Amino acid sequence: MKQLRTRFAPSPTGYLHIGGLRTALYSYLYVRKNNGKFILRIEDTDQGRYVEGAVEIIYRTLRETGIVYDEGPDVGGDYGPYIQSERKNEYLKYAKQLVESGHAYYCFCSEERLASLPDVNGARRYDKHCLHLSKDEVERRIASGEKYVIRQNMPTTGSTTYHDAVYGDITIENSELEDQILIKSDGMPTYNFANVIDDHLMHINCVMRGVEYLSSTPKYNLLYDAFGWERPMYIHMPPIMKDAQHKLSKRNGDASYEDLIKKGFLKDAIINYIALLGWSPKDDSEKMSMDEMQQKFDISGISKSPSIFDPLKLAWLNSLYIKEMSAEDFADYATPWMENGFLAKFDKTLVCKLIQSRIETFGEMEDKLRFLVEFDKFDKDLYTNVKQKADATLAKEILPAIRAKLSAVTEWTNQNLFDTLVNLSAELNCKKGAVLWIARIALTGLAVTPGGASEIAEIIGKDETLRRIDESIAMLN
Repeated sequence: MKQLRTRFAPSPTGYLHIGGLRTALYSYLYVRKNNGKFILRIEDTDQGRYVEGAVEIIYRTLRETGIVYDEGPDVGGDYGPYIQSERKNEYLKYAKQLVESGHAYYCFCSEERLASLPDVNGARRYDKHCLHLSKDEVERRIASGEKYVIRQNMPTTGSTTYHDAVYGDITIENSELEDQILIKSDGMPTYNFANVIDDHLMHINCVMRGVEYLSSTPKYNLLYDAFGWERPMYIHMPPIMKDAQHKLSKRNGDASYEDLIKKGFLKDAIINYIALLGWSPKDDSEKMSMDEMQQKFDISGISKSPSIFDPLKLAWLNSLYIKEMSAEDFADYATPWMENGFLAKFDKTLVCKLIQSRIETFGEMEDKLRFLVEFDKFDKDLYTNVKQKADATLAKEILPAIRAKLSAVTEWTNQNLFDTLVNLSAELNCKKGAVLWIARIALTGLAVTPGGASEIAEIIGKDETLRRIDESIAMLN
């Protein structure tokens, strides 16, 4: 069997979208599982949509996520160049070969003529107007400097069938195929033409891409057949949906890898989640490392049905990765979320210890800890906790004692503060949970907070702790 060779061929039109990253990931996992080669090729033939810096984003994203390619623009290889615009002269040669064999032809139709073609359901279908121009006329018009494109000459009868590893046999009636442009008037190839030529020249024998190409693949196969080349194996992947009706789309501003990183998701969690958008391992694992995914990946696990991007599922998965981080790694990663805001005024180690097990993304840190710097009047009903037998009446009775005990603490640590409050509950013949609950409410004015009274008191410090208790006592009088 030939060595498996597949590729990821993104267009440099902005951030690397989640769908594109999934294509790269599946291609990478499939190649590694089968000891093949993974190639990166930049498809920049649409110069009008080129975004400055986008190529570097592609390199950086693949590098950060551990999707390592064997050949590519920045690593080299035997079949370069790996940027389509640098291969421009190759395409015209092959297009002319198709013209000679009758599988393509020169088209000189103006924009005005194309716009005058019948509009069928919002689409204008080319009518082969230039197909039968004589060779002499074609040469004369080219020599006179007239603009032209080269179109593929599609059959008008019969059908084209191919096999997809996920969706099975796909048949398209040839009458549905339009004579697509292969070479544009600026001499650049269209994506539809360049990707076939490049795949052949780079010995790509497995093409993995989104399901949106399922119906256009017959066009590519007709090109392979016209050249007498072997068709590759096709693996089409289901779409990633924003919801039941809307596809996740870069054009609509939906999430890219870098967007998710900026929101506080970890790269390992992102890659893990993206792997599950359209594929599931046989053992139904959910949390997997890259090595585990490589071992488990099988195209039989790719679904035919659309996958819905669920931010809540991603956040849950991310929280598992956060909890597994060492305290040092968590503190290092949390630094950008702490150093430029109000959290910078607190002890970093204490804050990280408090919050690590209580967030799903790093982007939540400020919102979840805003009570450390904000303390306002609150409803005394918050003191009510039926299970702990706590209420505002009990709070009014014991808060002065809590203040007195805490004011006497000299070594202001979580353990000492906790022990002080527990010992006080015994002195007052009161439930430990009630004292801790009332102390926490008095310090935060919130029903729910990450951490308990002693942890919060340690972070905000003795003076602020006593000040807040004084205010809470005043609110009850």
